[in-house]
Amino acid sequence: MLKTFDVAELRPGMHVQRLLGPWMQHPFWRTSFVLDEARLAQLQDSGVQQVVVDLARSQLDDEPFADGVPPEAPAGAQEADAAAELARARRICGDARDAVEAMFREARLGRGVDAGQAMPLIDEITGSVDRHPTALVSVARLKDADSYTYLHSVAVSALMVMLGREIGLTDAQLREAALGGLLHDMGKAAMPLDVLNKPGRLTDEEFDVIRQHPVHGERLLREGGITQEGVLHITRHHHERVDGTGYPDRLPGSALPVLTRMGAICDVYDAITSNRPYKAGWDPGESLRRMAGWQGHFDADLLKAFVRSLGIYPVGTLVRLSSDRLAVVVEQNPATLLAPRVRVFYSAKSRTQLLQVDIDLAASEGRERILGIESPEKWGFRELEKLWLP
Repeated sequence: MLKTFDVAELRPGMHVQRLLGPWMQHPFWRTSFVLDEARLAQLQDSGVQQVVVDLARSQLDDEPFADGVPPEAPAGAQEADAAAELARARRICGDARDAVEAMFREARLGRGVDAGQAMPLIDEITGSVDRHPTALVSVARLKDADSYTYLHSVAVSALMVMLGREIGLTDAQLREAALGGLLHDMGKAAMPLDVLNKPGRLTDEEFDVIRQHPVHGERLLREGGITQEGVLHITRHHHERVDGTGYPDRLPGSALPVLTRMGAICDVYDAITSNRPYKAGWDPGESLRRMAGWQGHFDADLLKAFVRSLGIYPVGTLVRLSSDRLAVVVEQNPATLLAPRVRVFYSAKSRTQLLQVDIDLAASEGRERILGIESPEKWGFRELEKLWLP
């Protein structure tokens, strides 16, 4: 049950669902949270006059959660929580695709980009990342040709939040990172559709046209009234490289703020792991390995942090185990990047399907471990996502 309250009427334990007022004029990164004493005082000093409270999710009869975070889930609930968030992520991706497509459509009609309209979507994305860091980015990676441009924006936004959390960005920086990720490709709305949607590789002349999308993106955002320099810089410069060989302005790494260097990593990772009309997406783990070998392309320290945030073996990675069985990674283990939870389904030795079983490699005490990453194409696995998506 949702009800609007004046800030003066609030008390600890209430679940704030939405802050009413201009989204950039309050100090909160999330606009949905449980109030404790500290957050209540911060809200009362913020200038926000009213909020929407979800009474069904409020904790008014009990002590408020410390720091607004619910108690840790009981043992055995982790797998159910992960599956629930994956299912929720699929819904978010469906809604987000429609919302981003509408933003692109408005931009094509010359109506600019309204950042305020993006904030409910930002809340959904960041909420999912906070609940389960890799669920949304794993689901958003699975795109078809028609949804690529729109879901790519959603995925990059989620990756920016995930990486930003890993390196300890402030709430203000995270807000710009998420919005910059969501809007970074708006310049594609100014590209000729026959070039943007071409089902094969681009000619040199067509690629020269596409190279201008960051410039058009910055223009569209400015015309729409967006003034956050971090968002504008991400949009114009997410294809720059730290060695100065990128585009459109060949800026060196020293001229690229941290949010822009993050955007370059997140943009490329989602692009190379996604299926395109002319190329199947690379395995997530293999993609990280290749990116690490591209000298001069990315900020090395940020790329290491990106690997930590995703895991050495991201969700959906096909791996070979020491038992000569193949498995797909279904869940990260926060305690160790080398021992995720995997779903075994195939014998590499006999080349036969096996009864699916989940193994927590961290709990196997070394009896089972990952030997390396395998290529789904090599084994003829065309729809590996069916093994880990609920």
